[in-house]
Amino acid sequence: MCRLSGKVAVITGAAQGMGEAHARVFIREGASVILTDVNQAKGEALARKLGDKAMFVTHDVASAADWATVIALGEAQFGRVTVLVNNAGVIGPVQDLLSFSEDDFLKVCAINQLGVFLGMKAVLPSMIASGGGSIVNISSIAGMLGTRESSNAAYCASKWAVRGMSKLIAAQHGKDGIRVNSVHPGYILTPMMVAATDAEGGGAAEAIPLGRMAQPEEVSNVVLFLASDEASFVSGAEHVVDGAMIAG
Repeated sequence: MCRLSGKVAVITGAAQGMGEAHARVFIREGASVILTDVNQAKGEALARKLGDKAMFVTHDVASAADWATVIALGEAQFGRVTVLVNNAGVIGPVQDLLSFSEDDFLKVCAINQLGVFLGMKAVLPSMIASGGGSIVNISSIAGMLGTRESSNAAYCASKWAVRGMSKLIAAQHGKDGIRVNSVHPGYILTPMMVAATDAEGGGAAEAIPLGRMAQPEEVSNVVLFLASDEASFVSGAEHVVDGAMIAG
């Protein structure tokens, strides 16, 4: 139960949903975890529950200054960061292109795409100084193909961008011992996903060959593997967690 012993991880969007599940699993497996989120109350409460190996930093992932603060505080508390989970994300309005505003497009991309870019840029010096690390970028099945349900142009564009950036940084920084992978969840039982599928009229489980939506921990188990030394030669790859939804 110590698959991440000695690791120092930043997990964004960690106050609830998949991010909370990732944080709980990482703590269980021996990592020191810097939880970040815009929801200060929930984030601080979760960090207290997780104990001395967890800390919380209020964080807008679209702010380079906030990223610098997260890394500085994390390094001061736990040492150099060796794992980054870029989990924070939003869906935005579930609308077709003709109804989707430019402002909403930019808001979604600021969190889902710019946030991942800034996160990787902020953490790379710490990882290089440590001799390596693992970056896990949470994309979506919308980053594997165009998905009509529970999506929009901004969400799809940003999740494809996460996939592409992950491959590029994996190729550029493999020489530094840094692995980068993207994870592509399908329908997961989180507040954000439930709200989006309800907006589409429900029935999400009917589209999944396994016949159900996933629990957040089922994604966390994949993230855990990629963060651990068990995945020491796994980099630049997509990892789909969707119950075979896009297999057909």
